[in-house]
Amino acid sequence: MSALAVLHIIFSSCIILFALSHDEFRRDVFQRFNDYVHRYNKSYKFGTMEFKRRESIFEQTLHRVEWLNRHRNSTHAALYGINQFSDLTPEEFKKYVHLAKVNVTLKKSYPRKKNLLQSKSVLEKLPKKVDWRHKNVISSVNDQEQCGACWAFSTVETVESMYALKYGSLERWSVQQVVDCAAAPNKGCEGGDTCLTIGWLYESETEIVLAKDYPFKGKTGICAEDVKSDKTVRVARNFTCDSFIGEEYLMLLHLAYHGPLIAAVDASGWQDYLGGIIQFHCDSERNHAVQIVGYDITGEVPFYIVRNSWGTNFGNDGYLYIAIGKNMCRIAEEVSSLDVL
Repeated sequence: MSALAVLHIIFSSCIILFALSHDEFRRDVFQRFNDYVHRYNKSYKFGTMEFKRRESIFEQTLHRVEWLNRHRNSTHAALYGINQFSDLTPEEFKKYVHLAKVNVTLKKSYPRKKNLLQSKSVLEKLPKKVDWRHKNVISSVNDQEQCGACWAFSTVETVESMYALKYGSLERWSVQQVVDCAAAPNKGCEGGDTCLTIGWLYESETEIVLAKDYPFKGKTGICAEDVKSDKTVRVARNFTCDSFIGEEYLMLLHLAYHGPLIAAVDASGWQDYLGGIIQFHCDSERNHAVQIVGYDITGEVPFYIVRNSWGTNFGNDGYLYIAIGKNMCRIAEEVSSLDVL
């Protein structure tokens, strides 16, 4: 047999093996997408153009997840995989959860920095781990659905926490009231600003009612000013809104000795997040708001414990962990705190 014939056979075999491998991969993608559709109750019907389109996007997600996980630098690093957002393009994901650049042109600053660090001994005695979830001051994880009201959720969640710390009772306060009634430039389910929201709550002397009396509807409604409620709560004058870039230790002091914080963050890289500590791929613009409920500096990579509002299927039962000290995900750029009356 001539050398040319041998090369022809080898080349033909490689083509056949590639074709078989590709077909096997396509079958695997199809099976995994079919399982995904059933698991997450997606409405795509087999054989339709939409099914094929979403399957193609799902395949792209698989490639992206494989690339992200291949670049993990330790077992503590963020882990990425399939979740409820895996059938969306990155652009669709941003629209779905209403990630929008935070408007800071009208932001007011009420610094509390000097009060946090009165002496070096305070920093030296800082607890190595703080988790307010274990103190019965953090309510269950919310799901904002397709309403871009993260700004209202993170604010009201912190009102709940501070009320529980002050009065010893963990209540559910109305997010929908804040969505419907907060003054411009807040735009209900189309986005808002946490700093401006806290300022509005204080200046308008708004009495937030219980969630059961003004329940969440997943869309912006007309402000109902005549809601009756057994209890109400107001934001106190000493609220703060500040930047802690290069001074994140002050955020730790606040978390340890005062309570949970509100932070505007960059969530554009969270689409595939399953768990672990986010240390990279998270440095775009602030477009989301969350509640920071604690921290852990006992390990190799210190991290914040962050409560999201995308339901318990996201991340680690609705939570995620973000590295401390790098302004990761822009978490230190616009940080708010409050007290209640």
